[in-house]
Amino acid sequence: MFIQKLEKAQNKNQSLVCVGLDPNQQKIQALGLPLAEWLKKIVDATASLVCAFKPQIAYFSALRAEQELADIIKYIRIQYPDIPVILDAKRGDIGTTAEQYAVEAFQRYRADAVTVNPYMGGDTLEPFLKHKDKGVIALCKTSNTGSGELQNLALSNGFNLFEHVAKLAATQWNQNNNLLLVVGATYPQELADIRQIVGNMPLLIPGIGTQGGDLQATLKAGLRQDGLGLIISSSRGIIFADDNPLQFDMAARQACEQLRSAINTHRGIN
Repeated sequence: MFIQKLEKAQNKNQSLVCVGLDPNQQKIQALGLPLAEWLKKIVDATASLVCAFKPQIAYFSALRAEQELADIIKYIRIQYPDIPVILDAKRGDIGTTAEQYAVEAFQRYRADAVTVNPYMGGDTLEPFLKHKDKGVIALCKTSNTGSGELQNLALSNGFNLFEHVAKLAATQWNQNNNLLLVVGATYPQELADIRQIVGNMPLLIPGIGTQGGDLQATLKAGLRQDGLGLIISSSRGIIFADDNPLQFDMAARQACEQLRSAINTHRGIN
């Protein structure tokens, strides 16, 4: 089960940090490295400090690098089998098409979890959720500045739309206990509200660092009593911490370690 694998990695590495693998062609070319080598160096440098890796499929597709995506997931699976891989794809479509997206994520790329868009309704999640050993991470309150245009709409039942999604996720949709939610660090009050609705459900948290999310406010709003329940995702702030070709991987490790340390200080872990 994905959540068990995730929490085992969180406890083993004493980390809630998820490193996003979002390859920027210009930056990687400036380092003078092939994409595959860059990816392996980033993974090797940070693997002992993370609870998950999260490749964003759009960055690979834009570079025609689907093979490199498959290869790095395979590399993580072989070299670091205890660390789960979240394929950040935000898929969402009607049943038969969603089934193909599930095949893409779980059979073609062999990811441990995939991000999905639930705003077409719960039936579009079923083709993913039926894979009981995989994680399905649904968008709820996203980190972008315009998310409130739709997600904060007030409904007749007294909930905002994002709160209604959280309620459905915690009850009707999560029959296999493999559903998680995406909640942006840029909205700590909404995060606190969602935590109240979903109980102990794990939450994937983008928006720390470059997007301006406040780490302390996020941890206060979203941590469970056991000090888990959050996957704190950082991409650019770690993988492009330094553009020096001689030390970019060690700079990534240092940035990852600093984020882990800041989180663990709040959690009361030395």
